[in-house]
Order: sequence, then structure tokens, then C-alpha cells
Amino acid sequence: MKARFRQFLSALGDSFWLLPAALVVLGILLAFGLLRLDRSDLLPAWLIGSTWIYNGGGTGARTLLGVIASSAIGVAGTVFSITIAALSLAAGQMGPRLLHNFTRDRGVQITLGAFLGTFSYALMVLRSVRTQEEGPFTPHLALTFGIVLALACVGTLVYFVAHMAGRINVDTVVNLVSEDVRSAVRGVLADEPPAQVPPGDFWAQATPVVDARQGYLQQLDETKLADWASQHGTAIRLLVRPGDYVFPGAPIALMTVHVPGAEAAIRDATALGNTRSGGNAEYAIRQLVEVAVRALSPGINDPNTAMSVLDRLGAALCDIAGHHLPSGVSTRGDSVVLVVPDIGYAGLVNVMFHMIRQSAAANAAVLIKLLDVLTAVVVCESATDRKESLAHHAELVWADARRQLGNRSDRQDVHRRYRSFRSAAASGVLGAVGVKTEHSEIRI
Repeated sequence: MKARFRQFLSALGDSFWLLPAALVVLGILLAFGLLRLDRSDLLPAWLIGSTWIYNGGGTGARTLLGVIASSAIGVAGTVFSITIAALSLAAGQMGPRLLHNFTRDRGVQITLGAFLGTFSYALMVLRSVRTQEEGPFTPHLALTFGIVLALACVGTLVYFVAHMAGRINVDTVVNLVSEDVRSAVRGVLADEPPAQVPPGDFWAQATPVVDARQGYLQQLDETKLADWASQHGTAIRLLVRPGDYVFPGAPIALMTVHVPGAEAAIRDATALGNTRSGGNAEYAIRQLVEVAVRALSPGINDPNTAMSVLDRLGAALCDIAGHHLPSGVSTRGDSVVLVVPDIGYAGLVNVMFHMIRQSAAANAAVLIKLLDVLTAVVVCESATDRKESLAHHAELVWADARRQLGNRSDRQDVHRRYRSFRSAAASGVLGAVGVKTEHSEIRI
């Protein structure tokens, strides 16, 4: 239940309509509040007669409110059209999975909500205005505040144009997504080693748990599921992690001791959806990688964007240096009660670099940049297994360069970077020279 509640809150937070709807409600409530104040005798006569307060008649008030309402709803349509055009451009150049970065943008939501809220406010005030024939009533304070809202909308429109011009810039998008990556990575880092994953024979007699549902695993309540397993004297090994697809009728978990009600417990602790959800490091990294892969496509051919993405990915790996990643193991006392498959360091590096390297196999500039990033990261790392993962990718880059680059000079440039990586990995010093490696003499 908690997983579904978190799924609901996540969807609500990413929704485009919530903030504009809240501003519309606020505009209506504000109109009723100011109208009530206008009908009371609390406003002094000197304030009503002041030049700062609207003191015209009912006919002028209706005309003014009609202009504010029609202008606000007209510009709101323009704002919506500009937003749709920006979404189309982003989907074509940076990928449809980045659209939620635009739809959840608070600047766009506030702008649209400001105009819709002003429109709703003007309508509510307009319905209360009475001319001399109807029994005169002119809400001076409410009309004055309507003028203030109209002027505020003018400023909001100027802000919106400048904001959208910056948001459709690919460097801005890369920076925003990279902040999501680094935030997601930092959220799972720990200074202490995590619990060790039990060996394979621990699950030798395990019973599979089948799930009839289908969809992407969006939320997982590990604490609740671990507590349930501990209370029933069993251990559960999930076969999927958040972001993986659950196939109907396929095993979703293994249990060391089969306990009735395990299927219901897993259903209560998980929430599935039709799309991969955000919030974890792998999802954010895949978004950033998609920007680079699209930039390297023949239709766009923008290697500079791919190199900018590589810089951000390298920065995220440097954040991990010296810290431990979660193992996905939950314990109660000294007993393992839940194991969730975790991507690990090697998996993160694979997600970051495989697709970019494959798409840039014939692009010397991007391959050189990839080796430069790997060199910078390997100097930050001290763990042997992590250095081996980085070295594996450096070797793949050099193998692709030998196979795909027809220009000997380009191959030599890539090879020099590859030798720099090997030297840095061996010495732990960036820019180290003279360190002989097993690949120092390779036929180019």
C-alpha cells in the first residue's frame, strides 16, 4: 500500500495540471474574499476615493474586467501553444522520455496558472458588478487587485519567453538531467560497506513466486517486504528491480521457505506502471545517455552535445569514488531476509558508456573524449574492481577505433589517449608518462 501511495505522490508531483489548477482555485477564493471585503463597511471612505483605488462606475468596471478576462485567456492559449511547440522540439531532438522534464517545469506551470487564475478571478468579480439600473455595486478593491494581477501577468509573460528560450537549449537540458543523475547517485551512497549478497547455493531449494501482473516496477517498499519475510521466517530474493519489466506469469521472486500469502505481500509492497519511473540512478542515467545517442545520430550530428554528456557522466562517477554502493541486501539481526538485484558499479558504467561508444564508434572526437573521461575517473578511483571496469571500457574504445577509424592519424590520436589512460590507471596520477604497459606497443 505504501508503494502505491508513493507511486501516486510521484505521479501527482510530475503532473502538469496540479499547479495551474491550484492557482485557478486560489484566484476564485481570492475573488470571493475581496468581494466580501468590498461589501463590508470596513473600507474607509478615503481609501475608496484614493487615486490608487478604482473609483469608476459599474459600466467601466464591467468593461475593464472583460478586457482582463479575454486577454488572460487569449495569452494562456498562446502560452500553451508555445509549450506544445517546445515539447515537440524536445521530443525530436532529445527524446520523448525527456518530456517530463518540460511538463514538470515549475516556470511553465506558474505562467499558465497565473493567466488562468487571473481569468477565473476576473470572471468571479465580473459577475458581482451591478450598474445603476440593477442596484449599484462596484467592488473597488477587487477591481484594483484585478488590475494588479493583469500587470503581474505582463511580467510573467516576459519571464516565460526568456525561460522557454533557455529551456529548449540542449546544454540547459543536459545540465538539468545531470543534476538528477548526481542527486540520484548521491542518494544511495554510503560510507560503510553494505551487507554481502548470499552465495548462489543459499537459494538452491528456493520456491519461485509467480506474479500475474505486467508492467514496469515503479515503486518498491523494501522495509515492509523485509519485515514480512522476517516475521514469517523466510528470505525473499526479488528477480526484478525498480525500472525492470514484470512479465505476466513469470517468477517475480524466490523464497527459501514457501509461506502462504507471499504473492499478496509482494503485491502490497510493489507498484507497477506503464512506463519506467524516475527516482533511481539508472533511470536518470539512461535519460542522459539518450540525449547523447540522439545527438550522434546522422539526422542531428551534434558530437559536442555527446561530449558534454560524457563530462557529466564522468562527474557522477567521481562522486561515487570512495563511497559504497548498496548491495540490495536487507537484514534483520544476522539473517538475510530480502535481496533486491542491484546494478552495481560495473552495471552503472555499462549503462553510461556502452550505447554512447557504440553510436560513436566511427567518431574519433567522441572516442577521444570518452577516453579522457575514463582517464579522469580512474585517477579518482582506488578500488581495484572499479578500475578493472573502467579499463574494460577503455579497451572497448580502442578496439572500436582500430576497427572503425579509417584515418591512421585519428587512430594514433585515440591510441595516445588510450596509453594515457593505461598510464594513469597504473600510476594513479593524471597525465603520468613513461609508465610502460602491456599495450604500449600496439600496431596501429
